[in-house]
Amino acid sequence: MFTDKANKIFQDVIEKYHVINTVDQSFDNPYNKEKNLLEHLLYRKSWIDTVQWHYEDIIRDPQIDPVAALKLKRQIDASNQDRTDMVEYIDSYFLEKYKNITPKADATINTESPAWGIDRLSILALKVYHMNEEATRTDASEAHLVACKKKLDVLLEQRVDLSTAIDTLLSDIEKGEKYMKVYKQMKMYNDDELNPVLRSQK
Repeated sequence: MFTDKANKIFQDVIEKYHVINTVDQSFDNPYNKEKNLLEHLLYRKSWIDTVQWHYEDIIRDPQIDPVAALKLKRQIDASNQDRTDMVEYIDSYFLEKYKNITPKADATINTESPAWGIDRLSILALKVYHMNEEATRTDASEAHLVACKKKLDVLLEQRVDLSTAIDTLLSDIEKGEKYMKVYKQMKMYNDDELNPVLRSQK
């Protein structure tokens, strides 16, 4: 199944990140873009999500220096754009893969494209990793450990359900029972023509 591969890549990325465990570490994609495009995209997507997860932790420090916080906010904005771009690249991969599939007359569209489901699966991998850390902390109270273990169980169940839904969607597209229709994200706040604040400074 596709999600078996995706979940394994996400886990590998998260574990790799936490060896050094710093947002400014160098990035190296082990998958060749020409030979293993999908794996390359999934690995990159998960790395962006993992770094941003930790950006979000850092910026919530109540003692953070305001100048550092502003710089970090800019980094988060750039990361969000990268994340959206990667989703669109992944959807483009599936559009190309299924371009010769003729949808059946009664084919329906899904509420989200495959890549946006994959986006949620990537974030879910991070939730599982960090909730597992909380559920196994040696310095936490028993009540904390029990509560986090219950949350972890829910997250693991959610991963199974989401993985099944994504695999089913891809299968349905391949059989012509669903069809893909991708809307490019029309973000306005980074565009100096669409954001009135940026436009006024031109």
